[in-house]
Amino acid sequence: MKVTKSYLTDLVYKVNGAAIEVHKALGPGLLESVYHKCLEHELTLREINFISEMTVPVNYKGLKVEADLRCDFFVENILPVEIKSTDGINPVHEAQLLTYMKLLKVPKGLLINFNVTNLYKQGQHTYVNDLYRDLDD
Repeated sequence: MKVTKSYLTDLVYKVNGAAIEVHKALGPGLLESVYHKCLEHELTLREINFISEMTVPVNYKGLKVEADLRCDFFVENILPVEIKSTDGINPVHEAQLLTYMKLLKVPKGLLINFNVTNLYKQGQHTYVNDLYRDLDD
């Protein structure tokens, strides 16, 4: 299957919908681990394929580097999703997701912060990189 911008947009929409469902049920203020388990369940209920706590490979000139990078969710083998439950998104959170996107060679990523009043307006941030520009609509 060829990945397109519209496919990725639809996938982000589906993952955001699952996250919003979790947030509606639980509200803000819980530990990230709680949201993680509940989002796993919600993605499964919606039949969205994902890998949870995926180790992100780092290869340097044939050397497999043990960097202990773990992506919260890798959805449909194309969308890294990082979740947080914090007072705000910091540059280090953005750098974490952008690092995953670069190492996994994927064009789009999603950062979700569950510690907000309105997840749709405040809690979800979508990021793209140079690979996104080359995709068909």
